Amino acid sequence: MFDFHTHFIPADVITWLKDNKETVNAKWTRKEENKDEFLVVNEKWGFELKQAFINNHLYLSEQANAGITHSVVSPIPQLFLYDFPDEISTDISNVYNHSLAEWSKSAPQRISALGTVPLSNPDKAAQVLQKAMNLGLKGAIIGPGLPNQLLSDEFFIPFFEEANRQKAIVFIHPLLCEDPRINRRMMPNLIGVPWETTVCATDLLLSGLIDRYPNVKILFAHGGGFLPYQIGRMDKGYEQWKLVSSNLSAPPSEYLKRFWYDSVLWNKESLEFLVNAVGEDRVVPGSDYPFDLSVWPPEVNYQEGVKSLLG
Repeated sequence: MFDFHTHFIPADVITWLKDNKETVNAKWTRKEENKDEFLVVNEKWGFELKQAFINNHLYLSEQANAGITHSVVSPIPQLFLYDFPDEISTDISNVYNHSLAEWSKSAPQRISALGTVPLSNPDKAAQVLQKAMNLGLKGAIIGPGLPNQLLSDEFFIPFFEEANRQKAIVFIHPLLCEDPRINRRMMPNLIGVPWETTVCATDLLLSGLIDRYPNVKILFAHGGGFLPYQIGRMDKGYEQWKLVSSNLSAPPSEYLKRFWYDSVLWNKESLEFLVNAVGEDRVVPGSDYPFDLSVWPPEVNYQEGVKSLLG
């Protein structure tokens, strides 16, 4: 079984964080006696730094125990560091990418990896992506955009041009939504995370970006958020409004089948709906391990999706 959605923090990255803890405002705190330390960077998105995040031997042991034969490992969204100057996000990206490349080379049958890039500077992001691919990484994990900038904006063209040349996997992973209306009862994670994916995925679909960069393999986390469920509304808008149809050569429901989606939905009926909407060859098994809301191990093993994404 493959797992396309899993996260890890190599030792070199932890060292980088400690060496630069004042610069990036990194803090390790103990919230509960029976839990590991929590890591908070720049007062955002704190999370429990479980041993499975940082101990590669434990990670591989847990992988084997879960019956997973191969994991595609990604950096964690909390360490994208898009809100810092380019030199900071570029530095940690290079450290992260080299470390994951070395790990994947040491266990190629069990591990492959995606890199991270300084997305706030798309020219540098393109350069870092090229280096990452040359190291043997499969592509990059990125956030759903930047404040007030969506991924379809011209600002990001250099990155997508390079991703298209490299035929890279671009795994779009949400960051926690900061909408003050949902800042309670864990709603930033429960509905804010899939909502961020929904906004990003809808914008990319309606922009026609996939026509301009057909070699980019875009993978959406958490089943594509709420977009697949509302694709009928998109098709109706396509029929009604030029603002919806002007960039497209087919209805949105057809474009929906040109992206990939992980299976992290925690609900059999939701997953069946997704597969019916996009096809089994566009859904890949994923877990989000070792975050709290992980489906561990993945509940499905869609080999057609694995082949089409890695092919």
